[in-house]
Amino acid sequence: MDNIGGATVRRVTRRLIPLLGLIYMIAYIDRQNVSYAKLQMVGDLGLSEAAYGLGAALFFIGYCVFEVPANLVLDRVGARVWFARIMASWGAVTIALAFTQNAAMFYVLRFLLGAAEAGFFPGVLYVLTLWYPQAQRARAVGQFMVASAVANAVGAAIGGLLLDLDGLAGLRGWQWVFLVTGLPALLLVPVVLRALPRGPDEARWLDAAQKSWLAATLDAERGAGVRHANPLRALGDPRVLMLCAAFLGFPLAAYGLGYWLPTIVKGFGVSNTVNGLLNVIPWTLVGFALWWLPRHAARFRDQRWHLVGPPLVGAACLVGSVLAPGAWPKFAFLCIAAPAVFAAQPIFWTLPPRFLTGAGAAAGLALINAIGNLGGFVAQTAVPRIRDETGSDLAPMLFLAACLALAALGVLLVERRLPRPT
Repeated sequence: MDNIGGATVRRVTRRLIPLLGLIYMIAYIDRQNVSYAKLQMVGDLGLSEAAYGLGAALFFIGYCVFEVPANLVLDRVGARVWFARIMASWGAVTIALAFTQNAAMFYVLRFLLGAAEAGFFPGVLYVLTLWYPQAQRARAVGQFMVASAVANAVGAAIGGLLLDLDGLAGLRGWQWVFLVTGLPALLLVPVVLRALPRGPDEARWLDAAQKSWLAATLDAERGAGVRHANPLRALGDPRVLMLCAAFLGFPLAAYGLGYWLPTIVKGFGVSNTVNGLLNVIPWTLVGFALWWLPRHAARFRDQRWHLVGPPLVGAACLVGSVLAPGAWPKFAFLCIAAPAVFAAQPIFWTLPPRFLTGAGAAAGLALINAIGNLGGFVAQTAVPRIRDETGSDLAPMLFLAACLALAALGVLLVERRLPRPT
């Protein structure tokens, strides 16, 4: 990359990625905070484990239903206005969860939380196609996704501290969890409205030469893509549907691991505090992998093994985490499995823009993410059920490993059908 190109990409990264990553971290905490609130909420509201599990999983249904419409609106109104709307609505719903009275209200609010947040993650993926050339995009997605690892690492400590506020101002600890984690989304709304440009043309921090270079580079790359007159036609593209099926295994394994990890570590006989601290280790490694692997992949024109290798390693390590003798070898396998599950995803998200552009890319990215995140619904319902019905720790891991291996095979098959990257 020439000097002006490198300077432009670095400036875009400094201005966009920290803000988008902060928003994603807050979103991820607001998505997962229910797992901390559960410790008190289930007893206070008289919820069964099944009722809680259904309510937690309904988030993914609302998320799936509204993903594509949300991204199509984003293409029309721009990221600044639409991301601010998303944050305001999910912050308000999160705070409303603090005043949940019964199971029905819990179900409705969890569904609405999914509907409110729908469009943010695929929206960012689409927005990055407007700011980054193909060669730098995986690295940008990886830097953005590091926020999810930070959220998992920090979330447990935040949840525990907020639960300990039990009784303050007459509120239960689980109510404080929702109130405090919902507030940052609302506070960031004016920041987003002020700091996030609609596109490169509105970025006052890029000079004319940088805007010209970025426009020329992106226009040349878009020339090889398909621009559908009706963006909804992209949803029927066989390559989009194949990517939907291939991606499903990644979130399923990720959410399944997130669900199962504290349970396995607890089986080592450690305290709750030590359990939380140990869980920071694999999520820290996830953050490092999301930063490093896209940087390494950028050296190669053919990145398929950066796509396929990590999920295959993750599948093997998930099984090894159960079969290995002793607590520490099991934990070591988990510390390899966690980054392996996540590391290839930034590179995966560079595949749709290789053949889709414009609103069609927005729709295609949203559909792939929507279908994929149904894996979260499956993980939060199927994994505990498999464990309960088999009485085996191995069966859930074999299920997650099989899904991850099939995802790797699916990605390999689809990638060979796509235009080669420039």
